[in-house]
Amino acid sequence: MSIELKNEHGTIDITNDVIAQVVGEAAIECYGIVGMASQHQIRDGLTEILRKENFARGVVVRNEGDAFHIDMYVIVSYGTKITEVAYQVQSKVQYTVKKTLGLAVSSVNIFVQGVRVTNV
Repeated sequence: MSIELKNEHGTIDITNDVIAQVVGEAAIECYGIVGMASQHQIRDGLTEILRKENFARGVVVRNEGDAFHIDMYVIVSYGTKITEVAYQVQSKVQYTVKKTLGLAVSSVNIFVQGVRVTNV
């Protein structure tokens, strides 16, 4: 599935995998995020942290009419305030998608799949 943008020069198709890659890159730059997790924990393994090339498995992009929604599955760092980390990820993702792809995001839903102790 992809998003089609039309302008005076023609059309642009942006696939959900590209959006997921942009979203995943923005999310892991946020303080308190250890990594992206798979949305299918039982099938993919409970402890798996996704690498860059697999961010699409931890991000779901949905189009409902004109609304554009993103669901993200993340692993946060132990000792951080989860609500603040989630808020920062939501803000960063909305800003990055608007700046990079020119798309307005209706909602960014964060699903915390785990907490990890990180070496500081």
